[in-house]
Amino acid sequence: MTTSKNEFAVNKTEAEWQEILTPEQFRVLRKHGTERAGTSPLDKVYNEGTYVCAGCGQPLFTSETKYNSGTGWPSFYAPIEGAIETSVDRSLFMTRTEVHCSNCGGHLGHVFSDGPRPTGQRYCMNGVSLEFKPAE
Repeated sequence: MTTSKNEFAVNKTEAEWQEILTPEQFRVLRKHGTERAGTSPLDKVYNEGTYVCAGCGQPLFTSETKYNSGTGWPSFYAPIEGAIETSVDRSLFMTRTEVHCSNCGGHLGHVFSDGPRPTGQRYCMNGVSLEFKPAE
């Protein structure tokens, strides 16, 4: 995993992000919020396709790596290579690994080491941070 950097290919002001994102997307992607478990329709989407960043459109995960973690959030066992970066999150009185889009820095969710084979990783993503693009 790569540690997040401060500069990204896509840089916008807070006002510009607010113009293109819904209030919930802005809260999660730009302010490191978390959507309530079980509220994202993407949690139950298992069609073939690609999950992209809702902020900038960068492809992040494929349907091939998606699985039902039972957590109430869309979960994947691996990202597309180079699509994400990580940082240490010490909020909520614990230490977690936060996942960001490598293109715009948007907060996507967290990664945990209790996922399935072959990686053992669970990329637990906020559905509001993602958009699903069906395979053509």
